[in-house]
Amino acid sequence: MSETPRAWKYLERRPGSSYQQLCIKGKRIWAWTLYCEFMSETEPRTPEQLAEDFGVPLEAVREAIEYCQSDPPELREDFRKQELLHEAIGMNDPAIWRTGKPRSLPTEERARLGL
Repeated sequence: MSETPRAWKYLERRPGSSYQQLCIKGKRIWAWTLYCEFMSETEPRTPEQLAEDFGVPLEAVREAIEYCQSDPPELREDFRKQELLHEAIGMNDPAIWRTGKPRSLPTEERARLGL
């Protein structure tokens, strides 16, 4: 039996985005971005700091953290697709890092990879 998706007060899927993960409603701030800032090994930031710095309600930051900690399938799928894309265009190749010119990826190849 599948679980009913949670209704989030401050999070939504970004209209027109190919990503499925959620962002702060009305903003261009991914929940994952806030979560990474919160969980940073070198300089973690508090939810209060993030709310102030990003200009969003504290409850929105807490909701974004909770969402990411729940390990949603759409977040895992976005990461999987991003890894496939990086591999396909050569971003995992150190030679590309030097030139800064990844390979182009034809539409047919994108479709084959499910991107």
